[in-house]
Amino acid sequence: MSILLASILESPSPVKIFTADYITSAPSLKECPDFQGTPEMVLVGRSNVGKSSFINSMTQRKNLARTSNTPGKTRYINFYSIVYGKSGSDKLLFVDLPGYGYAKISKAEQEKWRQNLEAYLGKRASIRLVIQMIDGRHGPQNNDIQMHEWLQFHGRRVQVVLTKIDKLSKNEIAKSVAQTARLLDTTPEDVITYSAETHLGRDKAWQTLQSVLAAPALPFEPVAEEGNEDEGYLSPEAGDYGAFPEFGKPLQSAD
Repeated sequence: MSILLASILESPSPVKIFTADYITSAPSLKECPDFQGTPEMVLVGRSNVGKSSFINSMTQRKNLARTSNTPGKTRYINFYSIVYGKSGSDKLLFVDLPGYGYAKISKAEQEKWRQNLEAYLGKRASIRLVIQMIDGRHGPQNNDIQMHEWLQFHGRRVQVVLTKIDKLSKNEIAKSVAQTARLLDTTPEDVITYSAETHLGRDKAWQTLQSVLAAPALPFEPVAEEGNEDEGYLSPEAGDYGAFPEFGKPLQSAD
């Protein structure tokens, strides 16, 4: 092991974590608990992009969020409570949403996942940041681009994180960052590169979260209800940014 890699592996998080706990899971928006305004950091991305590994790395807990090599395992909205800071007085929630882009489920299940994503992201007032995770080896796929556009259209603050960069060379990382910035119409400086294996990128990720929490919350207006109110979902015909026609299509193998 090189000295550089060893120092990365042993580098502690810049944020002191007091407690990190799994709280609950909910199948849809209407079953989600009210956490009395606790800020939510929401993770979205294609199936098997590494959301659970990201949560474990950020909280310095190996098994807080269950990881799986099988795409499509996360089928609920999962909530994790994090107490952190110098005195343990700061609190946030990591919220892991079901991954999109997984084809080996029924069309009905794909549609249910899509509706859950739109409902939660479009109506949940306590969301302070959406962390959009993209596999650095493959770059943004069509449904990643659609998701990014939808979030921006609806006024959500978004942080793009490229995962699994420990599997890439320096040149490959630079190309992946440039491609991602171009396809998502952002700047390379606004893309975080992350490895859950070495924790490279964890400092910058925590700095971003703290900056977001220190800033005023963005004005929020829930997406207009067009579907079945009892289900808490949005209609599939909610307009160009209201539906994700690419979700569930086998654009590329998850891993």
